[in-house]
Formats: sequence, C-alpha cells, structure tokens
Amino acid sequence: MSNQTAERPAAAAPEKRSSRAETLFRFQSFFGLVVVFVAAVVFSPRGDEGEILFLTSDNLFNIVRAVSEIGIIAVGLTFVILIGGIDLSVGSVLGLAAVGSAVLMVEDGLGVWATVALVLVAGIVFGLLQGAAVALLGVQAFIVTLAGLQIARGLARMWSGGETVQISYGDGPGQAPVLFSLLGERTFGGVVPIPVLVFAVVAVAAILFLRSSAYSRHLYAIGGNEKAARLSGVPVNRVKVIAFGIAGFCAALAGIVHAGQLNAGSPNDGIAYELDGIAAVVVGGTSLAGGRGSVIGTIAGALLLGILNNILSLNSVNTDLQLLIKGLVIVAAAALQRLRPTS
Repeated sequence: MSNQTAERPAAAAPEKRSSRAETLFRFQSFFGLVVVFVAAVVFSPRGDEGEILFLTSDNLFNIVRAVSEIGIIAVGLTFVILIGGIDLSVGSVLGLAAVGSAVLMVEDGLGVWATVALVLVAGIVFGLLQGAAVALLGVQAFIVTLAGLQIARGLARMWSGGETVQISYGDGPGQAPVLFSLLGERTFGGVVPIPVLVFAVVAVAAILFLRSSAYSRHLYAIGGNEKAARLSGVPVNRVKVIAFGIAGFCAALAGIVHAGQLNAGSPNDGIAYELDGIAAVVVGGTSLAGGRGSVIGTIAGALLLGILNNILSLNSVNTDLQLLIKGLVIVAAAALQRLRPTS
C-alpha cells in the first residue's frame, strides 16, 4: 500500500507539467501578442509633447484597419488549415473580388447589395470547386489551390482588361453608389474604421460557430485523424468542401473591403496576401498538420504581425530588415508547434 501511495505523486508530477506546457502552447499567440505590444510601447518614438506615438488612438485603429483584410482572410484559412489543408488562392480571389466589385458597379451599373451578393457567391463557388477537387478527386490541396491562384488572377485580368478600375461615386453613369464609399470611412465619432467592424463581425461569427456547431467538431476530428474520422461516420468530403467554401467567402469579403478602402479594383490586388494570412494562422498557434488551433488565436496572430509591422515602420526600420524580422517570428512560431506535447 505504501509503495502505491508513493507512486501516485510521482506519476502525477509529469501530468501536471504536461498540462502546464499544454496551457502555455494553447495561449502562445496571446503571450506573444502581449510581449510584442509591450516592446512596441517601450521602443515607440515620442511626439513633440512626449506622447508615445504607438499608443495614440489614431495609430492603434490604423493597426487594426491595416490588419482587417488579412484578418478576414486568415479567419477563412483557419477552417482549411484545421483539416490539414492549405489554400494558396485567397490572395488572388481577393483581387478577383475587388475587380468584380468595381466593374459591376462602375461599368455594369449594379447597386451595392447586388454587387456584394454576386461577388460573395462567386467567392463561395470558387472555394467550393477547389474543395470538391481536393475532397472528391483526391488532388492535394497545395496543387489545387496553386492552380486556383493562377486561375483567379487570370480571371481578374480578363474581367478588368488588365487595368485598374477606378471607383468614383455619384448617381450618374460610370459611377458607383455612394453607400459603397462607407467602407473607407470611420464611425463612432470618426474613430473606428468601418473595415474594423467588418473584421470584428466575421471574427465573432466564426468563433461562435466553431464553439457551438457539430461541424466544428468534425473539422478537428478530420485534422486530428482523417481515417478515424471517416470510420466514425464523419462526412469527411462534405466538411472539406465547406471549409474551402468558407475560405472563398472570406477572401471575397476581404476583396470587397479592399475595393472600398482604395476606391479601386486592380487585378494585382492581393498579391502575397495568402502568405500573410497563413502566417497569421501559424503565429496564432494553429498547427499546419491540422486538428489544433482556434480563430481567437488567429486573430491574436494577425494583430501581433500588425503591431510588429507598425512599430518597425514607426522606427523607420529598413523594409528588407522588416521582412527578415517577420520571417524569423513566423519560423519561431512554427518551431514552437513542434515542441507542443501530444495529447
């Protein structure tokens, strides 16, 4: 009896250490966000009256505004990466959506809501087709979405004639409805940019959906062990197709926001956005192998990268060095995932 009693604390100790380690890894993006935020405050340049420029309300909201498009894309990518997939086409889909928004309103005379509906449906269909190729044809997601990247970019060039379509506002021909210009405005006393609210709505909706739906459990099950999930009755193919459809929806929505902020749609919009989106997901703690991660972590990852970009720019750090620093942060986040204890 005494030997058994003595063995229990010894066995419990590694379990407690493993539990603490798992907690640290689970919230790594938040710890990283706090560290980067504090460092930004410490190293921020001062204004003429000694104020910390980083902490000014204009600067903080500019950070979130700059993050909003990548953040929306990253939320959609989280669904795909949770199943162990990848989507390299989201940046090109953003460009296609931005061009579509401009052309439909300026050249075709459509209203705002009709344009938004058509562009979102186009993004969803594009994502669903990619998901079908992955799930039903068995083609690797990397290959399918690499092809999708080229296809969406080509469609954007064809739709726009290879030119940037400028958006001017008014009631006459060749002008977009004034309502669309709100995407470039601020609300709540001219403080909060509208794109920030769009990002917040998407983020909250995704968080609630992943916390309350049976679909979310299927996502994690497929990412953890696809074969076991299939044997247990999870509709693997349907879950995969829907995940890519969600990514397409988010990319198209980001494209609409992009066109509204820049008052233009260009076939070159969104180049390399897929890399920033994936980086936000990885820094947020979602495993590229699938089965682990959260939208909350992705949001924290996007904000972390946004703050890093901002403080480096405020300090006039060379752009090449900025790329190097951001790359090291992404590698460090991915390396931490390798150290995460398995359940």
